[in-house]
Amino acid sequence: MPDANEQPHSEAWKTALTVLQEAVPPAIPQGAHVMTVRIEYPPGDPGTPPHRHSGPAFGYVLEGEMRFELEGEPERIVRAGETFWEPGGDVIHYQDANHRTDSRLRFLVTMLCVPEKPMLVLVDEDELKRRAHLRAPRPS
Repeated sequence: MPDANEQPHSEAWKTALTVLQEAVPPAIPQGAHVMTVRIEYPPGDPGTPPHRHSGPAFGYVLEGEMRFELEGEPERIVRAGETFWEPGGDVIHYQDANHRTDSRLRFLVTMLCVPEKPMLVLVDEDELKRRAHLRAPRPS
């Protein structure tokens, strides 16, 4: 006989899952820790200057539109409800700017951080010049 306090099971779980992104990241270093952050930029904000992450990062845009650019890939717009990822390591992340001038941008990023290394390091102008040949052509 069922317990009077037991809740009936729903069937919703069978269709509740939607895969938004699948990726094969580079190897995850021993002892890595995971960090999930929410980032919010006001309208038209240029975002973080060119930088890199110590490990792979996986993101989801909650609101707005992000101008996203990784080294070797063309700039693209990631809209609310869409995902992005980057391998981390040596790859430069050029842009995570708010593409819209009339609304804010909010996104989540889950990063796998290498032990004893910062999760974000800015790239200096000299390195950007040395690696300019690796950047995809800019939109005109």
